[in-house]
Amino acid sequence: MEGVPEQFNDKRDCARFRHLDLLPGVELYHAHISRYAFEPHTHEAFGIGAIETGAERFRYRGTQYVAPANSVVTMNPDELHTGEAETADGWRYRMVYLDPALLEQVTGIRHWWFSDVTRHDPLRTRLICTQIHTLWHTDDPLAQQGILLNLIDTFRPLAHHAPQRAEGAHRFDRVRDYLHDNYMHSLTLDALANVAALSPYHFQRQFKAHFHVTPHQMLMAIRLWRAKAFLSQGMPAADVAAATGLTDQSHLTRAFTHRYGITPVRYQKQVARR
Repeated sequence: MEGVPEQFNDKRDCARFRHLDLLPGVELYHAHISRYAFEPHTHEAFGIGAIETGAERFRYRGTQYVAPANSVVTMNPDELHTGEAETADGWRYRMVYLDPALLEQVTGIRHWWFSDVTRHDPLRTRLICTQIHTLWHTDDPLAQQGILLNLIDTFRPLAHHAPQRAEGAHRFDRVRDYLHDNYMHSLTLDALANVAALSPYHFQRQFKAHFHVTPHQMLMAIRLWRAKAFLSQGMPAADVAAATGLTDQSHLTRAFTHRYGITPVRYQKQVARR
């Protein structure tokens, strides 16, 4: 692997991804970020990880959090969040992103949910880091499945059943579904407001109060998540840009790197089937 993405301004900033061919629905991530600040993005998967060194500041569900070393981080699917260093030397961390369907299939448990996004837990932090590291460097399919199950058992006590939806939330769920179904098109505020049966500016204020991001920020997060899927399948970056409603490959590169800390082409090389 070459150095860090050219968009990084600090040579200490780097991010690596890995997919496991025989475990679809699992994405592994290891990074050290010192100066870079991630724009709002989503993984549409359960994100579980641990801070090895330093500390991260991030915004999640409208609240600012700081996760220092020895913290476990647990994020629910489709929740936009940011990320930046809280300490001078940045932070080093490991994450695993698990598709909700895979998590249900492996455990037989439905409606997973994490109410706390971060908690100080040195023992669990070390276990999660070790398990993600081992899973990353193991190629035997049976061993991978066993390590994944052990990893799930490690964070399982932190999960709860998903809470009931607040009244009025369903109209914004419809809008989010509409964004997922139409991310490849040019969308207008009027069209989105019509889905929610609200006036445009009232809709935009209500949307931001509900999701803590603007409609455009959510649309871009969805587009870039879809771009990850297309890149994983081997689609050329220029075609990915067109398929996700972006202007061109340069637009894709800028937007992708601002959210995931790595260029689309480099990401594709890292997760390509071995």
